[in-house]
Amino acid sequence: MIKEPPNVVELPMSERGLMALKVAFKKAIEEYARAGLRIYVWRDGKVVEIPSDELRAQLILLGAESK
Repeated sequence: MIKEPPNVVELPMSERGLMALKVAFKKAIEEYARAGLRIYVWRDGKVVEIPSDELRAQLILLGAESK
């Protein structure tokens, strides 16, 4: 999970909004991976499919980096 700074209320609204967007995005990806669904992203001018097993692998890597 993304760690909130202790003074989160004092941050500008744009920074708080970006923090909320990152948390919501991570939760959505986790739900898709758990359900075995794939997502589609725009990469190098093309739509690319990312299968759920790759999503799970990326989430594991992200979890390891945030610790």
